[in-house]
Amino acid sequence: MSQHPAIAASNAAVVTGAASGIGHAAAVHFAAHGMHVVLVDRPGHPLDDAASDVLDAARKAGHAHSVVEARAADVADFAAVQALADAVFAAYDHVGVVMNNAGVNGGGGVFEKHDRWQTLMQVNLWGVLHGCQAFGPRLVAQNGPAAIINTGSKQGLTNPPGDAAYNVTKAGVKAYTEAMAHELREMTGDDRVTTHLLVPGFTYTGMSKSRHPTQPAEAWTPAQVIDYMDTALAAGDFYIICPDNAVDAATDRRRIAWAAGDITENRPALSRWHSDYRQTFADYVDGSTS
Repeated sequence: MSQHPAIAASNAAVVTGAASGIGHAAAVHFAAHGMHVVLVDRPGHPLDDAASDVLDAARKAGHAHSVVEARAADVADFAAVQALADAVFAAYDHVGVVMNNAGVNGGGGVFEKHDRWQTLMQVNLWGVLHGCQAFGPRLVAQNGPAAIINTGSKQGLTNPPGDAAYNVTKAGVKAYTEAMAHELREMTGDDRVTTHLLVPGFTYTGMSKSRHPTQPAEAWTPAQVIDYMDTALAAGDFYIICPDNAVDAATDRRRIAWAAGDITENRPALSRWHSDYRQTFADYVDGSTS
């Protein structure tokens, strides 16, 4: 199977939020392709254990010379992310992948939990900006293929009720990543440094384990998300919107189109959940209406 040219043996991959979930699965994937992998997360046993797992994956795949290291850093601290970038570019000849994946949930509604809003904004949104601003210009300057992958959310596309803080941060990641894709094309004149928005479906990660002690049948594993991402990266996709075992790609497309239609059709905000539009929306999604 073809690969994105940045995913190559001896290139380095930097993954934030790598101690568990999608970040951990991504680190294992990159190591299995012979990349040097830098796992970034909060300090502690989960990060160290994840690095050990990733090293095992590299060795099992026959990459005896691949370097796997754990680096504790707070992505909300720009100075810390800049120091991380300094260390990575000093240690490796070519940085192929930067995956800004660290995130937290459990925010709140529009009129509550100001402290949680602050935390989510600092990690989910500023953490992505920090990673892109610290690494992006250097990826361009090194004059070789590279990819920046930012982890968004379907909640940042359709804004469902329940956690406005989380939705706002992920909508910000979408807008920022779109802008970065355009600016990088204009800056380089080509697709040497590509940008991608990873939008997982329902995935069984550490975030979901507090609500689901065992993996629900509807959920994908993190490894499934990364396998899907890998195929999309090879195809050059910007929007990598993952299905899951409950929602297929066609349903995702119709939900996203409906959300955009609230603007173009001048419907009430979040009409999908509005009592006057629920049946119309259901008919639209199942194909009864266009």
